[in-house]
Amino acid sequence: MFSHPISSINKTLWPLIVALLSAIATSAQQPTCSLRIDQLADSAELRGFRLGMTYDQVKARVPQVQFGQADQFGVAKTSINPYFDPRIDKAGFADVRTISLDFLDGILVTLWIGFESTHKWHSLDEFVAGMSKSLNLPAVWSPKRNSRQISCAGFSVFASVVAGGPDIRLTDEAAQETIATRREEAAAAADALVIGDQRTKLYYPAGCAELESIAETNRVRFKDREEAEKAGFKLAKDCQ
Repeated sequence: MFSHPISSINKTLWPLIVALLSAIATSAQQPTCSLRIDQLADSAELRGFRLGMTYDQVKARVPQVQFGQADQFGVAKTSINPYFDPRIDKAGFADVRTISLDFLDGILVTLWIGFESTHKWHSLDEFVAGMSKSLNLPAVWSPKRNSRQISCAGFSVFASVVAGGPDIRLTDEAAQETIATRREEAAAAADALVIGDQRTKLYYPAGCAELESIAETNRVRFKDREEAEKAGFKLAKDCQ
């Protein structure tokens, strides 16, 4: 007597097959977007801003903007408040509450625009549909709590409604990876840093609690243990 076809499948393989089919079905439901940043349409809704702009280009758009000092990772942030700043011509910023700009090495990598509740697209669905058409993006975005998001080739777009007004954020994801890498490298370098005591000729790794007892005037910094030992310093016993 022949057994049912399913029973001929190894029981250890069947859960894997089910999981694979489920993953395929889930993937098929996810919206796809192959657009690159430079392929985004120049949307009037972004009020003349776009990812990739330089300081000078932003300054040409809003002469009153002030740029802060970039941090150690090359990141600088600023914001524009057309509604509250009397120096800004509000004609070109109708319904705009705030614009936030993040730069990496002088290039705009995050653009966030918050609109007033008077914006023509009131609901989130209307706003996403309108921005999709304006930016030439696929109309189907992934739900994310009370918001929507779509990921494309190297960038993402996030939309939500806050205090009755819609807002949109465009993010250069490749730039975010660069920032994350720089922070990780800086953290690793800080962990490798050692402090020597010129008086005792002992050195202390960055994580050693005894390091705090060294007077600032006696401290000498080395990039790592090898450099400290080449300079004639020895590892403090309390840090071993």
